[in-house]
Amino acid sequence: MDRFEITFPDTAFDKWDELHALVQSAFAYMEGRIDPPSSLAQMSAADFAEKAQSELLLTAQSEGRLAGAAMVRLDPDKAYVGKLAVAPDFRGRGLGSRMLAAIEVFAKQRGIPLLELQTRIELIENHARFAAWGFVKVAETAHPGIDRPTSITMQKRVSL
Repeated sequence: MDRFEITFPDTAFDKWDELHALVQSAFAYMEGRIDPPSSLAQMSAADFAEKAQSELLLTAQSEGRLAGAAMVRLDPDKAYVGKLAVAPDFRGRGLGSRMLAAIEVFAKQRGIPLLELQTRIELIENHARFAAWGFVKVAETAHPGIDRPTSITMQKRVSL
């Protein structure tokens, strides 16, 4: 089994360019499949650093290399998981589920009863993957100006 160091790094984290490249490569398969295109295309490494001022960054490293990451926004009633990304060459090793398990433990320790995430309507393989990890579909939403669902919201109850 692969060894990953999964942590919420402190403010000394400085691999913003590596993080940006990781998320870009992890989300590249969506290009041309989702409409509207991902907002990620407009995000820079500095945007991730700024986002980390109001959200928690979770990282997974393997032998000093960034293998996965997610941004987590804590609300009183839920932990919203965004930009969950696993580097393409680390996929299929259970890293995504281990990262979500770490977020779940973090939420449980703080008495937060739900994990929530969104995935694009077109990415049915993601719907199935998140369902296998215990998430259930609770809503469909549309991006501003679009008259059809573009995303689904999924939640997982945290056993407190």
